[in-house]
Amino acid sequence: MGVREIQAEEITSTIRRLCIEANTILGDDVVEALKKGLEKEESPVGKDIFRQLLENAKIAKEEGIPLCQDTGMVVAFIEMGQDIHIVGGDLNESINEGVRQGYRDGYLRASSLDPLTRKNFGDNTPAIIHVEIVPGEKLRLIVIPKGFGGENMSRVVLLTPASGIEGIKEFVLRTVEEAGANPCPPGIVGVGIGGTLEKAAILAKKSLLRPIGQRHPDPGIARLEEEFLEEINRLGVGPQGLGGTVTALDVHIETYPTHIASLPVAVNLQCNCHRHKEAVL
Repeated sequence: MGVREIQAEEITSTIRRLCIEANTILGDDVVEALKKGLEKEESPVGKDIFRQLLENAKIAKEEGIPLCQDTGMVVAFIEMGQDIHIVGGDLNESINEGVRQGYRDGYLRASSLDPLTRKNFGDNTPAIIHVEIVPGEKLRLIVIPKGFGGENMSRVVLLTPASGIEGIKEFVLRTVEEAGANPCPPGIVGVGIGGTLEKAAILAKKSLLRPIGQRHPDPGIARLEEEFLEEINRLGVGPQGLGGTVTALDVHIETYPTHIASLPVAVNLQCNCHRHKEAVL
């Protein structure tokens, strides 16, 4: 089997496009979830918020303007076939150049800066890049412009094994309740269970990529997702934290084996502006 060559500039142009599209076009699954949320929500104020969110999505798509002023820090999940050779440039730099161009050409807010001096870099780079080597000769590029209303309220904890499922649930519910209005609910609650400190956090974030309404293939985990969703929506936080029956549109759980002495759990909160786009080269 030969090696397939992919030009670095093709990666750059694709990332550029994905950054613009993700920030202006809300996914069909999110729009449908917002419509269902409008039907389920019992609070008049909450219903009005759902209508505004749907109208906002319509205007953003039609006029090509950002869904939200926080155009996020770009998180890129890359699935790279092992039979690929990138030519004409470096993978990381080609991704960052795509972000640079996308945020410039899409007139998107540049939010990334030095954590200590707080000096803004002006082009929203560097992206947070996660690369996974997979079989084959395809390159899958997934872009999530992650707003920090939800990111700031996300949490990781290393529970004791004895905490069990009840301990996990208590941590998830407490995280959502304490977050209140900050992550701009209703959104998606991503939960990563297992692995190590950083693995749990990555699992929680990657879980957000699963389409809303698509349950985990393991029936036991799927039941937990439904149970967590029901209990989160009983908290009464509601749309934009103003009270109501819909606090989350969905809960996604992903797991990974962990050490006998630990039970890592991460909760990554996503706002109602659940932006992500992908392409396969």
